[in-house]
Amino acid sequence: MDVPGISRKHLLALAHARMPYGKYKGRYLTDLPLPYLVWFRQQGFPKGALGQQLQAIFEIKENGLEGLLRRLREEFPRESP
Repeated sequence: MDVPGISRKHLLALAHARMPYGKYKGRYLTDLPLPYLVWFRQQGFPKGALGQQLQAIFEIKENGLEGLLRRLREEFPRESP
């Protein structure tokens, strides 16, 4: 799958990313409710990689494309440590 401006490695990392804290700790970012992401957008996304991932997930969900990341997660599962 090729998405302009986004590497395959970045898409796979985004598909497997989980929320590290808060009410939705442990949940895949793709499974976060849209109102939660809207709140982050209004308050300001966190700094760093998590903020970039949350912003990307917001844009992906806003355009109804989160199914693509879910499919990537199913087709390319992470190996257990």
